[in-house]
Amino acid sequence: MDDRANSSPEQSTVTATLPADLSTCHAMIRQLMEAHQQQTRLIDGLQNQLNQLLRRMYGRSSEKLDPNQLALFAEMLKQLQPDEPMPPVVEPQSAPASRPAAKGHGRRQIPDDLPRVRVEKDIPENEKPCPCCGKMRCRIGEEISEKLDYVPAKIQVLQTARFKYACKDCEAGGNGPQIVIPEMPSSPIEKGLAAPGLLAYVIVSKYSDHLPLHRLEKILDRHHIDIARSTLCDWAAQCALALNPLYELMIRMILQSKVIHTDDTPVDVLDKSRNDTRTGRFWVYLGDKDHPCTVFDYTPSRSRDGPVKFLEGWGKDRKVYLQADAFGGYDILYQPESARDQTWRNETGRIVEVACWAHARRKFFEARDGNLAVGTQALAHIKLLYEVEHQAKDITPTDRAALRQQLSVPRLQQFRTWLEAQQAVKGGSVLPKSAMGQAIQYTLNQWDALCVYTSDGDLSIDNNAAENALRRIAVGRNNWLFCGSDTGGHTAAVLFSLIATCERHHVNPFDYLKDVLTRIADAPISKLAELLPGRWQPA
Repeated sequence: MDDRANSSPEQSTVTATLPADLSTCHAMIRQLMEAHQQQTRLIDGLQNQLNQLLRRMYGRSSEKLDPNQLALFAEMLKQLQPDEPMPPVVEPQSAPASRPAAKGHGRRQIPDDLPRVRVEKDIPENEKPCPCCGKMRCRIGEEISEKLDYVPAKIQVLQTARFKYACKDCEAGGNGPQIVIPEMPSSPIEKGLAAPGLLAYVIVSKYSDHLPLHRLEKILDRHHIDIARSTLCDWAAQCALALNPLYELMIRMILQSKVIHTDDTPVDVLDKSRNDTRTGRFWVYLGDKDHPCTVFDYTPSRSRDGPVKFLEGWGKDRKVYLQADAFGGYDILYQPESARDQTWRNETGRIVEVACWAHARRKFFEARDGNLAVGTQALAHIKLLYEVEHQAKDITPTDRAALRQQLSVPRLQQFRTWLEAQQAVKGGSVLPKSAMGQAIQYTLNQWDALCVYTSDGDLSIDNNAAENALRRIAVGRNNWLFCGSDTGGHTAAVLFSLIATCERHHVNPFDYLKDVLTRIADAPISKLAELLPGRWQPA
């Protein structure tokens, strides 16, 4: 019986179109294999993207690795760790900032500076006589227990009474009354309804506690105060204008730093010329330990003009370090003067790029699902680098640099040799277009900048400080959703900067803003630096 009688019409059509020539069939097979490989790479890439989206939406945000996976490479870790003795650790000249002790378990101690309201509890009078002899018992002491109580916030009216004086004799003589009256105290908002305390409350609530203005409007309404959210927005803008001299002073201080950490994050911005929002950008700049300020900047886009304008003149007369991610907009800052265009001028071009190992590690962590063995080994190599940093965290910068030269540099060389061995173009097993291949290529492309941190003890292995500073934007963005305009973005940048710097110096932002908004109008320029969060003393 002929098999073609049982074949379907579709199979008959495919069979009829197959060429009879063997070389033509081989060419067709090769084309099909190439198409299959392309589809496989596309599916792997899409699967990796899907896994990352699912992890970000439903998984843990932590990038911790399962210790059981690292245990598989315990022998490799032992071989990578050098046997040289540790360099002598020299105690720093000034003691490092003490870390807060672990809180532990159990009831926390109530701070001594909190106000106490004493409530006395006595036994009834009929129980005071002694049941044995009938005489009155004597008080021999007291037993005190404490509980925390909450007093709801309240709105009060601040009245300013200015006494007027006049000369009655002059008035009786026909010269008219000579009336004098004290001047009105300075206010951050002239003729405004809000006192500094209410202004500080609005600023801290939105830019530190991330409450949108419509929620603040409802909170104030519970106190029977009807203030529109547009008015609250105007108050924030006028306060930012009053505080702008401090913001500019903080920028000048940061530009004196040897090391600056920077990063950026997007934000939706309303645009009246469009039916939807557009994307603006918040940038953060962290000064070094000698210039401990955290400054935010806002730009309408992510073009290189943002960091170029902010960092203009930095590194003109000395060698400085910029720690950032691999955003191409920073590249022009690292180029020598002869290679730059006219939008940026720097006489010496001594800004050194310092890349972030946390970014490189994240690439391998996200790609490990497609190649678990290679991904885990890469993370194990990076773990060894961070172990050196753990040993070096409490020593002087000079000793830290020496320790990195002794331990980190050999491990970096081993890691690079291993990365190059994994690439398929050099006989390895990782395809270049795969997620793991892209992670390897990203690390090798950034290799020189990733190794800069070993040359100076003042540098950090990663840019996590800047990423952590940007978390306040990410949290707030989930609540207030967007900026009303580019002007609103600049207002937010000023207020974010002051609050973030307060937190960096462990200063209560409400107390700080209430006091500074009261004093800044009368503060001379020569005394302005005394109002910075790191130098501020309450009036």
